[in-house]
Amino acid sequence: MKVPLSWLREYVDLPAVTAHEVADKLTAAGLKLEAITSHGHDVKNVVVGEVLEIEELTGFKKPIRHCRVEVGEAMPREIVCGATNFAAGDRVPVVLPGGVLPGGFEVGARKTYGRMSEGMICSERELGLSDEHGGIMVLPAGTPVGADVVELLGLRDDVIELEITPDIGYALSIRGVAREAATAFGVAFRDPADVEVPATDEPSWPASIGDPTACDRFVLREVTGFDPAATSPLWMRTRLSRAGMRPVSLAVDVTNYLMLELGQPLHAFDRARLQGEIVVRRALPGERLETLDHVVRELDPDDILITDESGPISMAGTMGGLETEISDGSTDIVIEAAHFSATGISRESRRHGLVSEASKRFERGVDRELPLVASWKAVRMLAELGGAQAGAGVTHAEVEVTPARIAIPASYPGRVAGVPYSKDTVIARLRQVGCTVTDGDDPAVRKGGVAPTGVVTGGALAAKLAVTGDDMITVTPPSWRPDLTDPNDLAEEVIRLEGYETLPSVLPSAPAGAGLTEGQRLRRRTGRALAEGGYVEVLSYPFISPDDFDRLLLPAEDARRAAVRLANPLSEDEPLMRTTLLPGLLKTLVRNVGRGFADVALFETGPVYRPRPNAPETAPVLGVERRPSPEELASIEAALPDQPVRVAVVLAGEFERSGWWGEGRQASWADAVQAARLVAEEARLELSISADQHEPWHPGRCAALYVGDTLVGHAGELHPRVIEAYGLPPRTAAMELELTRLEQAMPGPVQTPAVSAYPVATQDVALIVPDFTPVADVEAALRDGAGELLESIRLFDVYAGEQVGEGNKSLAYTMRFRAPDRTLTVEETTAARDAAVALAADRVGAQLRSS
Repeated sequence: MKVPLSWLREYVDLPAVTAHEVADKLTAAGLKLEAITSHGHDVKNVVVGEVLEIEELTGFKKPIRHCRVEVGEAMPREIVCGATNFAAGDRVPVVLPGGVLPGGFEVGARKTYGRMSEGMICSERELGLSDEHGGIMVLPAGTPVGADVVELLGLRDDVIELEITPDIGYALSIRGVAREAATAFGVAFRDPADVEVPATDEPSWPASIGDPTACDRFVLREVTGFDPAATSPLWMRTRLSRAGMRPVSLAVDVTNYLMLELGQPLHAFDRARLQGEIVVRRALPGERLETLDHVVRELDPDDILITDESGPISMAGTMGGLETEISDGSTDIVIEAAHFSATGISRESRRHGLVSEASKRFERGVDRELPLVASWKAVRMLAELGGAQAGAGVTHAEVEVTPARIAIPASYPGRVAGVPYSKDTVIARLRQVGCTVTDGDDPAVRKGGVAPTGVVTGGALAAKLAVTGDDMITVTPPSWRPDLTDPNDLAEEVIRLEGYETLPSVLPSAPAGAGLTEGQRLRRRTGRALAEGGYVEVLSYPFISPDDFDRLLLPAEDARRAAVRLANPLSEDEPLMRTTLLPGLLKTLVRNVGRGFADVALFETGPVYRPRPNAPETAPVLGVERRPSPEELASIEAALPDQPVRVAVVLAGEFERSGWWGEGRQASWADAVQAARLVAEEARLELSISADQHEPWHPGRCAALYVGDTLVGHAGELHPRVIEAYGLPPRTAAMELELTRLEQAMPGPVQTPAVSAYPVATQDVALIVPDFTPVADVEAALRDGAGELLESIRLFDVYAGEQVGEGNKSLAYTMRFRAPDRTLTVEETTAARDAAVALAADRVGAQLRSS
């Protein structure tokens, strides 16, 4: 929201402060500052001139005019100009030699087109008033010659740009920002909506509300005899431009101006193109509408429409229809102002990818009391500026809405802030916001009054917040603050107006006995271990596309294809909750590689969402007037998907970097398997690894990861077709492992092992096995056969060649033996080694390699 300071001062008696000081106060009140832009402060020596004579110069490719201009000096100035939209006798802005235009552009006297030019006649764009550059700016007749144009036109101004969050839609208007500024400076506020609207029973164009859930107030007024050639006054065009909107025509500019000033979007229809009664309703199946941007839109049954007998004529609160737009010949106009459903407009806007200034305001919530005032101001301005006749009647269709009331203890804001606020302070601050506050607890609210949005505003909630002897107050939020729906909202208003800077920094006291669970500790240790191993953590959105299942080559019966669908997805392209972490990681990998990072190792930890068999499609929606019963909680729990926590890694390029020290090493399936081992070590578990075929991994380079007999994940190189589908680097590897299963298999508290003071005895053994034999099976046989004296075993060599025979491979291990109470003899270690080899021969057919 761009707020010209001059416009703000029209409704607030600000002291002599700068734009930066105003911005600081607004920031302290909770409005986020984006930028401050200054206009016209560098402009000087621009005066009003009267064109005395014009000589048309010939012999040039474009029109060139030599003008004599009276500027209030002893002698007229001679100025060469290329514009042709002004005539002798017109008053125009002239920058004299030595003058400066916006942007620091200096103007001097110079010879051009064979004539001396002593200055420059200016357009609106050259003066920084608008983007209009169709010709010279012609001032009204009678404007004093020689007057300072900067002061005359109000060129000097500052614009404060604010970022408006979704909860403070009222600040998307000069009215809302002015109210905040008045409160911040403790000065008077003049409400631009505080106008007397004439009472009348005479209707305007007939209208009704067909769907009360879509609209609860709809107002129409008419003007006749409007002059289509009437132009918007300069002050209006200037304010619109500085507020970030392009002037179009008087009818459109008036509606935009009032939307910026009041926060109430308006729409103008060409009365001659309307057919019959106007009805606000939802779309019917198959309906279409060509909007003002010349796009024919297929309408959804949930869309809110303004219709007449011909069908849809406008997408309510978003964009009007082309058929009823104001044209160059429109003389009779119908002005519409309404209060539409915020959620309905938000969904409609997102569904059609159509974000307008009106939809931004409606989806944040507008003042329900404004349509009558805004429409009256609109017809009055069209009458004053466009020569129209304002109709005496008004059509006012509405659905009765009970205002929300909230009962809270007066001490509650202080309890939230940790700073005691007196009851008088709380009431005063809430009244500054615009709330109506009554002392005492309203019995109707105590029974559990419900706001139109379904938010409980009293009852059990008020009773829960109250303490013995606490004074209760009942608060009715103003119509322009639909965001105030519960006690916490009111507490926030009191705290922000009292000043966040007054809140002390107090460390919360940690309750005795609390701390991280074993699962939380495991996730922390996992993250640290992978980070120390060279991986970078990323956080992906937990949403995936149905196409991801095909890219991952998942079979039709794969359980990962059963995904939870979002009722209101952020993007229609990704409407499902993830059942695997890999799609988000792979897309992040592609994004990084595309930006020049060829060597990437990423990891992510988070839940996946797996629907339970026979679970209900939707969870029940419970009220908040009481605590849910165990049965109700169980029904909600039954509808939720399982959410096991997983960890996944992807890696591509060099895993060990190359440099002056030598060649690096490309990432491979083995690194993905090692990442799984790192995670398992943090859980104090040992993985069993065996070959497997599991999508999306390469069928010959995929490892299944087991803890005992429990499958906990997979690792390896991705399938070439998966790499091609995602656009990944060749030989990309990945691992995905379920931390929840690891946590369930974790042993009890860590027992400190006894440290033997006796030396270690080392034995190397090389075994020949068939090449299809899993290494994990050989290692398990050696461990079981070696007995309790075995301290560790490590595979240090794998060989396949003529010396071991075709179809075989040689596995060489280092076995470390140690006893806790003595030095082992050669005979003991040899016997243990031989027992291990014998068991390996029995289990997997291993043979001791002789050389």
